[in-house]
Amino acid sequence: MNMVRKIEHWGDLHHPKWLDVVRIVLGLIIFGKGVVFISNTAVQQDWIFHNNVFDFSGLMAMVLIHIIAFAHVIGGLLIIVGLLTRMAVVIQMPIVLGAIFFVNATRGLTFLNTELWLSILVFLMLVVIWIVGSGSFSADKWINDSNAYRHKRT
Repeated sequence: MNMVRKIEHWGDLHHPKWLDVVRIVLGLIIFGKGVVFISNTAVQQDWIFHNNVFDFSGLMAMVLIHIIAFAHVIGGLLIIVGLLTRMAVVIQMPIVLGAIFFVNATRGLTFLNTELWLSILVFLMLVVIWIVGSGSFSADKWINDSNAYRHKRT
């Protein structure tokens, strides 16, 4: 077994039920950020051009904003439901790291930057959910249990 499989196996065996609430809250935060991105694309585009973070054209900036928004909305829903949770979490990690280092760096890495602390907290929660998995109140668990039941019957 490679290291990732060992971590996943350990996380599946050591998953307290209260972490399901953390997973659902994390999914709601990420889903909410995706909705904010969708509703404020002009603000996001202005930020990209104003700070010259990337040398993007208008089309590239809009494509990036829509990809991030789509990933947040779909990933947030998957995390809330607990379906393909680890994959959804891994897809969110580079986006949140980009928010920590690119977005918050231009706003200032200060103690008073609440977006920075929210991004760091969300990233830490992503790491925890990646390790421990989706938990017992999830679609992943329900699918695994129904498959195990189906294989027992045959």
